[in-house]
Amino acid sequence: MNSFTVTAVGNLAKDPELAVKGDVTYTRICLVGNDYAGKDEQGNSREVVTSLWFVAFDSLGEAIAKNVRKGDQLILQAQIRSNNWTDKEGEKQYDYSFVIQTFRFGAPGKIKREELAARRDEREVALETDI
Repeated sequence: MNSFTVTAVGNLAKDPELAVKGDVTYTRICLVGNDYAGKDEQGNSREVVTSLWFVAFDSLGEAIAKNVRKGDQLILQAQIRSNNWTDKEGEKQYDYSFVIQTFRFGAPGKIKREELAARRDEREVALETDI
């Protein structure tokens, strides 16, 4: 049983970071989300940006690294794991990791939309030259 699971919807702040440490393959991603934060003095809406780092292991991480780019939206569920340690001064330190359990693709970002449009254009040119 997972004691805490979160659902997150956000856009990638940058391309995924695929890494290998020993025999473990993992991918780190940073999701950003914008939330309404009231109005400023002129009555304009303000937003606050929240960013969180997530990690995915093995084939799940490889799938993410292979298929998403900066700006793409992801919908994911992650387990929260605590990373507590004692520092050199003997003080207890607390941190958390968000480990991706499942994900779905959301809306493509600008880079992905441009890649898809270029592929579409290439197919259309190929079809025209075949006629």
